[in-house]
Amino acid sequence: MPPIANFAFSTNAFVRFELEEAVDLIAEAGFRGVEILADKPHAWMERFSRRRIERLASKLRSRGMFVSNINANCTSGFWKDCPPEPVFEPSIISRRAEFRRWRIEYTKKAMKLAAEIGAKNVSLTSGKALNGVPPDRAGRLLLDAVRELLDEAHKTGCRLSLEYEPGLYIERTSEMAGLIAEVCDDRFGANLDLGHVAVAGEDPCMAIKSLRGHIFNIHIEDIAGRKHYHMAPGEGDMDFGSIFETLDRVSYDGPVTWELYTHDEDPAGAACKAFSYSRRLAAELSARRSPSASLGRRRDCGARIP
Repeated sequence: MPPIANFAFSTNAFVRFELEEAVDLIAEAGFRGVEILADKPHAWMERFSRRRIERLASKLRSRGMFVSNINANCTSGFWKDCPPEPVFEPSIISRRAEFRRWRIEYTKKAMKLAAEIGAKNVSLTSGKALNGVPPDRAGRLLLDAVRELLDEAHKTGCRLSLEYEPGLYIERTSEMAGLIAEVCDDRFGANLDLGHVAVAGEDPCMAIKSLRGHIFNIHIEDIAGRKHYHMAPGEGDMDFGSIFETLDRVSYDGPVTWELYTHDEDPAGAACKAFSYSRRLAAELSARRSPSASLGRRRDCGARIP
């Protein structure tokens, strides 16, 4: 499995905190990696000034943190009075051309941020095929947008990943694999959320194998009963042991990012629990390969894992 140093935690659990404070708290939980939310209240690209970019870069350097992903999946900041839930519109397959254009340009801004702070990956979703956008039109719009965004990816040196999810236009592993094959660009791949795979009734281990070599970042969370609610590890029924053994078998060495945005009331506690769980699991799997293997030393938050 990826070493513990490859684990990250997303700032989207810390929406009650300023971005730099969220980075501090994630580092104090033990993580060396952080995913940056490209939305309000963190890196809202429409108002993320040069000064804010420099402040973020300085904070990351001082904490010795790498960025697993710039998460541009949602854009709640676009709306004046947005509900506290994931908002995918405007998307790259919106019915209105001006919405699609805004979303493409916004994602390009996230790519420029990635280049500024040394992030290798920017993620977004397909969006939903809503009124006036039947599946055949959605497919054409999606391909056009992805190809334009890949031109920017090549200019900035970052990678573009799509996160698929039940209810979105791209929602299954087979669809994601087909899109990767059709686009056929080494800077395009999957932001693989294994909880979403489980919610869809698919096998996370099979998804990892199917997308092998094209996974740029992994989102993990626990899931109970195929309900789409992101739980801390040990609270659901995800088989993390099998998942990480599979990651080991396919030689995945990229980032693994805990995404626990549902824990906004105590995000620091969720981060501590996730890190302690990750370290314990990494130690167990490492011991099976080599009893003398060492994971290095990281701070223990004292969280108890069920």
